[in-house]
Amino acid sequence: MRAYGFSEIGGPEKQTFLEVPVPTPGPDEVLVRVRTAGVNPGDWRVRSGSYGTTGPAVLGREVAGTVTALGPGVQGFAVGDEVFGGCPGMVGGWAEQALVTASFAALRPGSVTPEAAAALPVAAGTAYDLMEQMGLGAGATLVVNGAGGGVGVPAVQLARARGLTVIGVASPAKHELVARFGAVPVAYGPGVLDRVRAAAPAGVDGVFDLAGGNALRTVAELVADRSKLFSVADREVIQEVGGRVVERDRSTAVLDELARLVAAGDLDPHVTEVRPFDEAGDALALVESGHAEGKVVLRMPAA
Repeated sequence: MRAYGFSEIGGPEKQTFLEVPVPTPGPDEVLVRVRTAGVNPGDWRVRSGSYGTTGPAVLGREVAGTVTALGPGVQGFAVGDEVFGGCPGMVGGWAEQALVTASFAALRPGSVTPEAAAALPVAAGTAYDLMEQMGLGAGATLVVNGAGGGVGVPAVQLARARGLTVIGVASPAKHELVARFGAVPVAYGPGVLDRVRAAAPAGVDGVFDLAGGNALRTVAELVADRSKLFSVADREVIQEVGGRVVERDRSTAVLDELARLVAAGDLDPHVTEVRPFDEAGDALALVESGHAEGKVVLRMPAA
């Protein structure tokens, strides 16, 4: 079957279309005829060797599609079901057929499009796990550092749905986007602490960082209780400042809840680019450049 990935670890020049065998689902796996697949920063990081994967390999971490086969012992799904979920090892989705982890898959409601569903497992799933682990109640104030990005946008929406006040630190170019989803936009850079404190005179109850480095060190000062300081951007610095990393709960229950929120109108995956599979390289280049405003999704032929 046709797939898109990379021939060996390296830069974009290593990306290529591949001819690979149709995989056979094992325990806790279903085989899916892919309709749509999400594009994420983690995809180019896999290609660059950041996660230890070697080539050749098929890229793609999240998909939506139709079940064509079940692995041994898999229950809760049937051939022909429309599903969405994450790929084993977070690779392999950019193909005509892909393996999906059954315990990290869910039935796709008819009111949720394949494009929206394929954008949920990675970014929105991470944001949902953050909200569960931080445990802030209605009326609390959350700072999202990097609110205009792929994880920041769903984090703002999920926090607002729980009754939180959200301050979104983002570039001025993304302030309209951040405000549209219910956050108070604040510019990053020198003076950011003063701007956040002016926007939250009663104080900040939690911080979710998506920037890392010195930007994380700076916003860490906003919370005395470092158990309410989380990052997915920089494991080294978050440990240095006494905060926590977001632990992923890759489960059907999380995906079911995200689909429910989308269907109810409480969560917009913010898919801004849908590219045909033939443009997989261009789609990944857009995400790798950092210029994608929202989620980028690939649509397979005849999807």
